[in-house]
Amino acid sequence: MKVSRLYMVTGNRHKVEEAKEILERYGVELVQAEARKLEIQSESLEEIALTAARYAYLQLRKPLIVEDAGLFIEALNGFPGPYSSYVYKKIGVEGVLKLMEGVGDRRACFKAAVAYVAPGVERVFTGEVCGRIAREARGSRGFGFDPIFVPEGESRTFAEMSVEEKNRYSHRARAFKRLGEWIVREWWSMRSNSEG
Repeated sequence: MKVSRLYMVTGNRHKVEEAKEILERYGVELVQAEARKLEIQSESLEEIALTAARYAYLQLRKPLIVEDAGLFIEALNGFPGPYSSYVYKKIGVEGVLKLMEGVGDRRACFKAAVAYVAPGVERVFTGEVCGRIAREARGSRGFGFDPIFVPEGESRTFAEMSVEEKNRYSHRARAFKRLGEWIVREWWSMRSNSEG
């Protein structure tokens, strides 16, 4: 049963693959869409994602989502956090490992915010997974900081896992599960109201 079609505004095919794997379970057909993205500077992933989704909706006029995520490292006071994409482009995985040289406290959390915008509706769904920063990069799958993040209860980095394995733990998967559950509830609610 297909509940709905949803557009994901991103140029990152890895994010789309991870989101599709989750949303298919809820009958949501996910379609990657291109639109000009407005990226604001904020300490809040929710605000960044929602602002970008509102801007994209003005262009596409279709139900859509925008996801923003960040790696928050305890010993670095939450850095790079909402600036993770920029930091990754500038110093990469090796740069973060360099910052962590000699640091004993390797705790870190990945956080994600998925903003949904449709006619008359705006919602943000979040997800978080905590773990630790590995001592060296491992694995060739995934993207971004996946080669250095080991989720709690695992010995492998995200980059050593398949999409399905990563989705058992990931911040992004948790946010998309919340979105999928909400879409199904809304769909059934609208359907029962129209039949009643």
